[in-house]
Amino acid sequence: MDWITECLQRFPDTVFRRDEPLSAHTTFRVGGPCALYAEPAAEGDLIGLLETAKQRSFPCLVLGRGSNLLVSDAGFPGLVLATSRMNLIEVNGNILRAECGVPLSKLANAALRAGLSGAEFCHGIPGSLGGAVYMNAGAYEHSMAEIVTKVRLLEDGKLLELPASEMDFGYRRSRVMRKGGTVLSAEIVLRPGDPEKIADTMRTLDEKRSQKQPLDYPSAGSYFKRPEGHFAGALIEQAGLKGLTVGGAQVSEKHAGFIINRGGATCSDILALQEEVTRRVEEKFSVHLEREVQFVGK
Repeated sequence: MDWITECLQRFPDTVFRRDEPLSAHTTFRVGGPCALYAEPAAEGDLIGLLETAKQRSFPCLVLGRGSNLLVSDAGFPGLVLATSRMNLIEVNGNILRAECGVPLSKLANAALRAGLSGAEFCHGIPGSLGGAVYMNAGAYEHSMAEIVTKVRLLEDGKLLELPASEMDFGYRRSRVMRKGGTVLSAEIVLRPGDPEKIADTMRTLDEKRSQKQPLDYPSAGSYFKRPEGHFAGALIEQAGLKGLTVGGAQVSEKHAGFIINRGGATCSDILALQEEVTRRVEEKFSVHLEREVQFVGK
């Protein structure tokens, strides 16, 4: 029995598709097909599929909303596990427990309905909770490390529930990024707040994003990490690179920290543009830009 047939038979509640184009599942709208695409609806199936992949030694990628991801034009030669159906949230007092596939916008709205403050910065981030914990996502001087208190994860085949103090959170990093593993769910502690003020803060942050970020085009958000003592977007702009284009990929004219897909961009276009931006910024300022966006594929 090949591994695809095994997965189809062992996990009947999971939605499977062969040769699924990953361009349909990333915010960049870029990426070739994967051998098998799966949407498990429960933690047990996600764990079972991860274990099957490990036992059969085939590549496996856990995919949230694809918002910080650049997929090869050749695609991914294994199993892609999309967490979109794992999106339950429980609210108990000022504590939220959420599965890894919960969109951050849904998390922020659940907090708003419960009259809880602290997650407003999440509202406009186009990612899922699992990915946000993985990379300690943040915006407007706030990050997941401020509100996450416990993480349930699968690490080296073991189920762990770790306090935030053991997650090694830092700027765009976490224990999971360093050691590997899969975020399954997380506990978030917020503080009581005035729903009107919470909603107003969310609207204000959304307006700032709309004014400053190229939301009309597919992208992966901020493409480069913030170099120590600098802002990537400012360095790129000062180097005169706004609007620089390779194929369908372009340094946004609205915010130089974004590489956008103006239509028909390939992964190769984006990587070539990244290389040129990195070279010219380093040449002009002696600062090396490091890609924040995760690359996967063959």
